[in-house]
Amino acid sequence: MILQTALFRYLILVLVALSLISCSQDSSGSSEQTIIEKATNQERNFDAEHIKRGRQLYLKNCTVCHGIYAEGATDWQQRNADGTFPAPPLNGTGHAWHHPHKALVDTIKHGTIRLGGNMPPWKDRLSDQEINDIIIWFQSKWPDELYQAWQRIDKKAQQR
Repeated sequence: MILQTALFRYLILVLVALSLISCSQDSSGSSEQTIIEKATNQERNFDAEHIKRGRQLYLKNCTVCHGIYAEGATDWQQRNADGTFPAPPLNGTGHAWHHPHKALVDTIKHGTIRLGGNMPPWKDRLSDQEINDIIIWFQSKWPDELYQAWQRIDKKAQQR
């Protein structure tokens, strides 16, 4: 049991290090920055209204690809025929937690088509606050250990 716990912690550290190297992105915008600061300075107990709004927005806009429970496509790690990947889970079982808040916002705002993916941009359909509420909702599904690892990733990204 001790060996398994140590191995798990080692794997988390390796994943965190790899994600920091590969996921750094720059984002700008004063209103976005204010929302990012609020979200990343919050404790784990997110405001229930943000979670409720985020869930409603998620159900309206994201379930077609990411699933009703944010479980993603069943084969999300296998490329589609066109070379893109299906929508990943956002519930903590995929890789969303590897990305700092700014990268999550950027992905939702600008989509992944520019990166060879198939997610459309949402910047013209969702406000910064709505995007933040969606992120808060799916992060509320993450186990505490995973959320804490994400907080460390996000904090390091903010220090760059």
